[in-house]
Amino acid sequence: MDVVKAAQLSGRALERVVVHPLVLLSIVDHYNRVARDTRKRVVGVLLGTSSRGTVDVTNSYAVPFEEDDKDPRIWFLDHNYHESMFSMFKRINAKEHVVGWYSTGPKLKENDLDVHALFNNYVPNPVLVIIDVQPKELGIPTKAYYAVEEVKENATQKSQKVFVHVPSEIAAHEVEEIGVEHLLRDVKDTTISTLATQVSSKLAALKGLDVRLREIWGYLDLVIEGKLPLNHEILYHLQDVFNLLPNLNVNELIKAFAVKTNDMMLVIYLSSLIRSVIALHNLINNKMLNKEHEKAEDLKPSTIPAVAGS
Repeated sequence: MDVVKAAQLSGRALERVVVHPLVLLSIVDHYNRVARDTRKRVVGVLLGTSSRGTVDVTNSYAVPFEEDDKDPRIWFLDHNYHESMFSMFKRINAKEHVVGWYSTGPKLKENDLDVHALFNNYVPNPVLVIIDVQPKELGIPTKAYYAVEEVKENATQKSQKVFVHVPSEIAAHEVEEIGVEHLLRDVKDTTISTLATQVSSKLAALKGLDVRLREIWGYLDLVIEGKLPLNHEILYHLQDVFNLLPNLNVNELIKAFAVKTNDMMLVIYLSSLIRSVIALHNLINNKMLNKEHEKAEDLKPSTIPAVAGS
């Protein structure tokens, strides 16, 4: 089956989609305002720039969207609202243009190709970014797609559009990074100590590593079984990963790891011990201070109110 990419017709094939934090915050806010605690999804427009096969999504706005749960062919997107909103955004930043649309899916739906065809009127090769606002697994909550024309081997059959996955990533400018850091600082739980926060972060990182290793494992199993073709680029990356792993058969390296671990455990133990001693010291000082206040109250002369004679 031969597939002709529509992206090549417009210039260059899409290689990756970069989503900025402002876009994620805007989409989550849109979902919480419109479709929270429901099975509905929200749809909006993505703004940004595209060059050299990379789509940089820097802004977005919501668009009124309705669809029939029983019949996916029945849907409504207010393109008049979209056109008026885009004209106002263009006055603020003329460099940003429509690069595609977003959906909170969390998966592709039957009418997505029809909605995608609507955005072909505003951009030659739009991208669809599905944002999982309630992710159940660790990882990037974005999946990007673009449409290609699938040509059948049989000339009598009509060609049709299909979605092709394109890699996506989260990136930010320096100003955005500062804003995100301040936002995370405001939502941080102050009841959790710094050590507990670090342990939770390490645990989350290990869980993410476990998910990635299982994904690699599954891919290699499918390649061995012949269900997937051999991709030399992926194997080269895996070989680079294995080359970076330390050789644990060297005694000096094992001893260095053991010494480093013991030093860290000693510091943690001493820190916990000092913290407990300081807490007991503060408790004793507090009780002594309370006793002194009680003695001072007892030594004060009691005043007897005078009774007026009749």
